[in-house]
Amino acid sequence: MTISLEALRRCSIAVDLGAARTRVYLRRTGLIVDEPTVAAVNTHTGGLIAVGTLAQRMTGRTPAHIRVVRPVSNGTVVDIEMAQRMLRLLLGNKLRRAWRRRPLVSAAVCVQHDADPLAQRAAMETLTGIGAKRVELVDTLIAAAVGCGLPVERPEATMIVVCGAATTQVAVLSLGSIVAAERVPVGGETVDHAVIQHLRNEHALMLPSQAVRPLHLIVKDSAGGADGAQAVQSTEVHGRDVATGLARTVRIDVEGVRTAIRTPLTGVLDAIGTVLRRCPPDLVADLADRGIMLAGGSAVLPGFDTMLREATGMPLNIADHPDVCAVEGLGAMLDGKVQPLLLDAMVS
Repeated sequence: MTISLEALRRCSIAVDLGAARTRVYLRRTGLIVDEPTVAAVNTHTGGLIAVGTLAQRMTGRTPAHIRVVRPVSNGTVVDIEMAQRMLRLLLGNKLRRAWRRRPLVSAAVCVQHDADPLAQRAAMETLTGIGAKRVELVDTLIAAAVGCGLPVERPEATMIVVCGAATTQVAVLSLGSIVAAERVPVGGETVDHAVIQHLRNEHALMLPSQAVRPLHLIVKDSAGGADGAQAVQSTEVHGRDVATGLARTVRIDVEGVRTAIRTPLTGVLDAIGTVLRRCPPDLVADLADRGIMLAGGSAVLPGFDTMLREATGMPLNIADHPDVCAVEGLGAMLDGKVQPLLLDAMVS
């Protein structure tokens, strides 16, 4: 999809509807919403009980008449009406106060690379339903690259890996466009599932979903270096016994969890190899010096950066704020902070 910076500068808000979190950037104001993409619904009345953080805390803890739903799956809006209701509550009075004197005119939204027409239409209808008169679609890869501070408008190659909750996107960019890109269905949720299956198979333990990420932090702390790896060799995990259904505490080997985390991430290595094979040799030579920029909410998975660095042999950098790179980059384009490289036709 072609991005028009002039059209983006006329937009009022930038939205990143992710499978894990929803972020909204208001022009000349900054990030005003950063909440989980979750809503809790009363099945008897159909009314929304909670959205965002509060709804996420209800996951797995609700009675029968309350259902926790995720209107975005695999980076695509699957429930347009619920996504609209969730956005209205998340925005609340923030948008109305900011635009008291001027109605909402247009909005920009991030979409995945090579998103099909149905996914693009779902994103557009979600924002038109909350009052946007016009919706501009921006590739997540370009928005994230701008948010990371990469010189995407230059003729040199830049490579970015955006690891989200459901998918990971890999791309090489040059002159403000995508030269080659690949998307694989591997993300933070895939890694969480691999950890849960590992504990179920090795220890007959069912782990609560909200206990997986703290376990990631323990694994990450143990991988900080030689001393750190010796300091944390095992840890206690609380869960439910598969056979008896009773609460049980087991001591697990941290190295086993690290191996379970790395297994699904091998798909990202295959995607990087595919993208590099599609690129001209001159651009690949640029990447040998510039390396890879890692962004996305799942970029901080334990051992992910080390595995990519060892497998590719290229330098690897993690963005300062990898989880908000896409919406910050989109906001920078709205605020006019990105200037295109002018390539005028030469007159003979």
